[in-house]
Amino acid sequence: MITSQQMKELEDYADSQGISTLDLMENAGRGFVEAVKAKYEDMLDGRRVVIFVGMGNNAGDGFVAARYFAEEFPVIVLLFGALEKMKEEAKKNYEKLDYPITLILINTIDDLHQFQFQKSVKLLLVDALLGIGVQGEIREPISLGVDLFNRLQGIKVAVDVPSGVDPDSGAMVEKHCNVDFIVTFHDLKPGLERYKSKTVVVDIGIPSKSKK
Repeated sequence: MITSQQMKELEDYADSQGISTLDLMENAGRGFVEAVKAKYEDMLDGRRVVIFVGMGNNAGDGFVAARYFAEEFPVIVLLFGALEKMKEEAKKNYEKLDYPITLILINTIDDLHQFQFQKSVKLLLVDALLGIGVQGEIREPISLGVDLFNRLQGIKVAVDVPSGVDPDSGAMVEKHCNVDFIVTFHDLKPGLERYKSKTVVVDIGIPSKSKK
């Protein structure tokens, strides 16, 4: 297992070895899509992929996943937050999004009322709102995203860690994304122990530290 702090240290080490955060994001997004397709290979035909993203690097993984999903499926990205608050690496992957991916910015509940999903449309819902970045109370507009994610019907999958679940302790804040499947990166996080039966680990190319 690996804690969030240990993960951060390994990512910094990877950067020192010439493997950038953008490289890891690309590997994570691609690996996530491959894992989801392998898990649900007989259930994805005709589905629309809806990816919920926030402002952190978990969103960057989601943006990469959107590009790969868009090779086969209609994709909608719901962005909860303001672009000027987005982390630099995530924003670089946001800027790569292009047609036919649909992007919808959401900051208030009124923004949510601007669109609706037809009940007949089958959905694959992707939680890339917070990942390991949960810290205390979930604030708006991320809170709106969690509520909508839980309200919609479909296959529900999380990128790295379900939003609202502490990656180290497994403790949940006042609300969290309820998911069917979790694709976590590099190694199982301690907080995912209780979800082990529905979690897979994907290698994203982080090198092992050589022992002296």
